[in-house]
Amino acid sequence: QVQLVESGGGLVQAGGSLRLSCAANGRFFRINTMGWYRQAPGKQRELVATISSGGSTNYADSVKGRFTISRDNAKNTVYLQIVSLKPEDAAVYYCNAGITTTDYYSKDYWGQGTLEAVST
Repeated sequence: QVQLVESGGGLVQAGGSLRLSCAANGRFFRINTMGWYRQAPGKQRELVATISSGGSTNYADSVKGRFTISRDNAKNTVYLQIVSLKPEDAAVYYCNAGITTTDYYSKDYWGQGTLEAVST
């Protein structure tokens, strides 16, 4: 069994900064690609950023230059550093990870989401 635990969401003023964290707990063989997605009211869930096990990153055009994804493999944790927050960034942010379990089967796991609100 594997669980993704997210933290760091909250209410931040426009132009401010925020850091989201997501830690994988449980027993597993390997964590593959990890990423962040977000879903705003009335909109579809969209990819924000991903990072491979080797450190290769990918960002949505809307967040390039403002969001930074990173991971600490020793802590089984992925981070999302956000600067220059915009009102359009307000959403529920979901952590995602591709995990190979101890029985050597791989699947995607999702966190329950953390709410980020932006005040103006």
